Amino acid sequence: MSNGPGESAVNRTAAETILNGIEQLIGEAEEATRPLEVDPYRSKLFEFFVTAYSTGMVGDERDSSLTSNDGEGETDLSADGLCRSLARRWGLDMAARDSAAQQTKMPPAQLEKMRLLWSVMRMWMEWNYAWCRFEEFNSSDAAAADS
Repeated sequence: MSNGPGESAVNRTAAETILNGIEQLIGEAEEATRPLEVDPYRSKLFEFFVTAYSTGMVGDERDSSLTSNDGEGETDLSADGLCRSLARRWGLDMAARDSAAQQTKMPPAQLEKMRLLWSVMRMWMEWNYAWCRFEEFNSSDAAAADS
């Protein structure tokens, strides 16, 4: 499989489209004052997960190292990568640093955004864990059915 510049640009575009869609969905849930964990938001977020997973941008987090940096930040849609990107877009990374440095509380609006990110991250991690382990639990069922 080739990893030429065109393919890299396609992956970046796909990642950006997914990220923009998730950001818009979070905004809709926030505006409606509804949790992301209920439909229609959960279903739509799961569709974004499926798309990201099927393009290989999520990966198996059981195999990744906390310190690894493989240079794929632009297309890293793992739970960590997704939340890192959204936190950067919303200025939460800097707000958290400033809050820690100044030993002050984060402003309520930014704290609410942080809570939304935690919700996304938790669901994303759960879905990834389940999908990565699907074969482990279903291959024995298939083998038992064959015998």
